[in-house]
Amino acid sequence: MSSSTTSGHWSQALTAAMSDPQQILDSDDQIVIIKDKYPKALYHFLVLPRRKMPNLRNMTKNDLDLLKYMHNKGEAFANRANKELKFRFGYHAIPSMSHLHMHIISQDFNSLCLKTVKHWNSFNTKNFVDSADLIKEIETKGRFEIDQEEISLLLKKDLSCHVCKQSFSTLPKLKDHIVLHDVTRRENK
Repeated sequence: MSSSTTSGHWSQALTAAMSDPQQILDSDDQIVIIKDKYPKALYHFLVLPRRKMPNLRNMTKNDLDLLKYMHNKGEAFANRANKELKFRFGYHAIPSMSHLHMHIISQDFNSLCLKTVKHWNSFNTKNFVDSADLIKEIETKGRFEIDQEEISLLLKKDLSCHVCKQSFSTLPKLKDHIVLHDVTRRENK
């Protein structure tokens, strides 16, 4: 396959999006924030480092400042997007897209693009690595460790609610159930 063919592959789309002014929501000299093209929740954004970084397995202690920066920018952006909803910030252990990216995703999972068990499990199993946990693991171990076989199996596991852990046989039933949960931020009073 020629390099021109591979550079146009769908898995490389994030790199193209980073230089498309129409897709950029926020940026600076270190990161770019774009909207996920196929959002799995009402609010779903991606934080991408400008520096070429393929995936989590390549991260070392030398990358901690950038990972922390991405996390902080993601939290601030989520707060600007919606102060009411809960958000999670993290990475797919086994990403489908090339170029490291952190997801900013609201916990309502209200989206027509959320269509498959794999979509759900990619955000609601250990495949979704919380940004703060990733940073902590790299601080303590010097790198991120992943059992690809275990993660691959998790992507196929049965559906369960991310709030109450109740099991469901179909994604439509799970989506009907999710709306019963309060996924708003609550201040401790």
